[in-house]
Amino acid sequence: MVRLARQVRFSINPFHDQDAPGANAYASRPAGEGLALFLELTIELVGPVAPETGFVVNVMEMDRIARQCAVPVFAQGVRDRYRCGRPVGLDLVVQMLRQAQQQLAGRFGAAEVDRLILNLNPYRKLTMDAREPHVLHFSEKFEFAAMHKLWNDAFSEQRNFEVFGKCAHPTGHGHNYIVDVTVSMPSDAAGFETGRFQQTIETELISLLDHKNLNADLDEFREAIPTVENLAAFAWRRLVGKFDPAQLHSVTVWESDRTYCTCSH
Repeated sequence: MVRLARQVRFSINPFHDQDAPGANAYASRPAGEGLALFLELTIELVGPVAPETGFVVNVMEMDRIARQCAVPVFAQGVRDRYRCGRPVGLDLVVQMLRQAQQQLAGRFGAAEVDRLILNLNPYRKLTMDAREPHVLHFSEKFEFAAMHKLWNDAFSEQRNFEVFGKCAHPTGHGHNYIVDVTVSMPSDAAGFETGRFQQTIETELISLLDHKNLNADLDEFREAIPTVENLAAFAWRRLVGKFDPAQLHSVTVWESDRTYCTCSH
């Protein structure tokens, strides 16, 4: 069994009865008109590879089914809520995601829908796992800039440079870090507030790290080496237990666009 994922991008103008289909699925289809709401739905399937085609499912078929069965769920839900003058809260987004999952179930032959991921913007997403239909995962990315030096006082200078290379430079070096924090909660999302979630991470983590010399400014790293692994573990310890009624699910720290480390429960 393998996992196959396909991203389906679409736009909704809440005040139009429908949006023009458009001709560029890479950007958005339906295309939306003017200042429309852009969404990106990722469908993850799990299933066998068919020996005669090499496919789990033809991704063009995934596109067709998603736009026929899932996209209308979001379009109708958004339009109904806007037209009665009510906000599109997280509760409605979760409801639409659950309905989309129901509409897609059983439509991919031998493959099954394993997860649906709705990107609300480039830095925030909701994930619904078919194996845990009553659990929702909410993820958001944050950034901070910091400098560090990788050095072990128990090593000789030669050994430090052998192990850490340029990262052992005496005056240190900097990174623009990205932190991706994911929490899990009941799928009705009751009591969860995005603003409070952000403020907790800002207070408990980002403010401690941003524009700091990690070796010199944080007691945590006066002894521990501030590698991306140790940073991820530090972030986990700072945030675990802070999101009631949600629970911390994972913390991923990106040191560069090629290097990251995740801590999870």
